[in-house]
Amino acid sequence: MAGQKPSFDDLTRMAGTELGVSSWICVDQSMIDQFAETTRDRQWIHIDVERARRESPYKAPVAHGYLTLSLVAAMSYEIGAAPDGTVAAVNYGLDRVRFLAPVRAGANIRMRSKLISFESKGERRYLMKCHNVVEIEGEEQAALVADTLALLVAAPDGA
Repeated sequence: MAGQKPSFDDLTRMAGTELGVSSWICVDQSMIDQFAETTRDRQWIHIDVERARRESPYKAPVAHGYLTLSLVAAMSYEIGAAPDGTVAAVNYGLDRVRFLAPVRAGANIRMRSKLISFESKGERRYLMKCHNVVEIEGEEQAALVADTLALLVAAPDGA
């Protein structure tokens, strides 16, 4: 199935299969600052570059954990996790999230996603559960792991 997106039927049988690996995304200071303004979480460890260099145990500003988590959706879209014929994909929730290592400003991250389950909920709706690992380029420890839930809606037959 290389290069081809799986169908809804395929996914019901693919539990345990890696869905893909995203491209690297640079989490730069500008992205961190924008996230801080949007969320009103302006803690110095994220936005005060000089103070972070002096006082932070990481010797640099670090991204908000929720910023890193928020990028999971974009990385999922990039790897094409949703099957062909999906007319809607809605975040349904998280079963488990762990923030394992800080993402320093300027670091590159990417995501590996593995399908845990894919089950029909009737009326063309499917619940997709994935185990996602967000890696930091050049570092052994992952930034985070998250088990995500998405509710997918299939196009009507013949659409």
